[in-house]
Amino acid sequence: MKKRSSTKPHPLYLPTLYWLVMGVIVLLLAPLFLSEFHIVFVTEIYIMGLFALAFNLLFGYTGLLSFGHAAYFALGAYTTGLILIRVTPSIPLAFLVGFATATLAAWIIGFLCVRLDEIYFAMLTLAFGMMIHTVIWQWDSLTGGADGLVGIPRPHFLSIDLSSITAYYYFTLIVVGICAAILWIITRSPFGLTLKSIRENHERVEYLGLNMKRYRLIAFVISGFFSGVAGALFGPFEMAIAPETAFWTKSAEPVFMSLVGGMHIFLAPLAGAGIFMFLKEIISGYTEYWMFPLGAILIILVIFLRGGIIGFIHEKLLAIRGLD
Repeated sequence: MKKRSSTKPHPLYLPTLYWLVMGVIVLLLAPLFLSEFHIVFVTEIYIMGLFALAFNLLFGYTGLLSFGHAAYFALGAYTTGLILIRVTPSIPLAFLVGFATATLAAWIIGFLCVRLDEIYFAMLTLAFGMMIHTVIWQWDSLTGGADGLVGIPRPHFLSIDLSSITAYYYFTLIVVGICAAILWIITRSPFGLTLKSIRENHERVEYLGLNMKRYRLIAFVISGFFSGVAGALFGPFEMAIAPETAFWTKSAEPVFMSLVGGMHIFLAPLAGAGIFMFLKEIISGYTEYWMFPLGAILIILVIFLRGGIIGFIHEKLLAIRGLD
């Protein structure tokens, strides 16, 4: 008699599913127990977490370090804000134009950058990012120049008043959740597996006949698109946008989040965003030079925890369960 194949689930599957469901329940109920300040704080973590997840598709999965990703974040934010202020208070239209602008910029810049590797790629993305920052800073009549955009409204969406921070919290949670699910599907698809192969050895991928530059460009555009989504959420959330949103220091934030959380675990950059925002909030309460202590923390983590905090915890859990 033929032995029936085992259908026993992977030992990590049920606990992961359990904690995921519990996490969603906690996030949905959080506004019932948090103060308005903490609701604002957590909402910003969601937005920056999406920015980090978008960036990590390029960094952690494709192996390309961009120092100019704040450009797409800022373009999404500024375009959305301009539509809401000067054209019509329509969230769908503003977001659509914001996504499209960030995606188009990512396609143009990515087309020129993906031909290069390592430090050359990083420096070229930095140059384009600073170019966009300069345009935003100097174009007073459109962007408000050094003063930025002020008074970005949070209009109604589907009869929901987004001017309420609680309503905007749930709106952000839903958008970030959908985007995270799409990014997760992308990383698990054959396309995502090809990106990992390019990260590990792009010369071998080219030898196999795959167009490495095309895959890199698609990853760059997808990353720019979701960075634009995060920026589109950020504009109405802050109700104001400053040119510093496009500065190179803003591009360094998703790098920090990915490294702190872990580059090779999908949701780790989202956790890294929470750690980053928490440390920034604490340290900035003592000194305006908060980037220096954060830089020191990053150096320590890179030296001693190369897989990030979540990566380190994940490895320990695997070791405990005898799966390493």
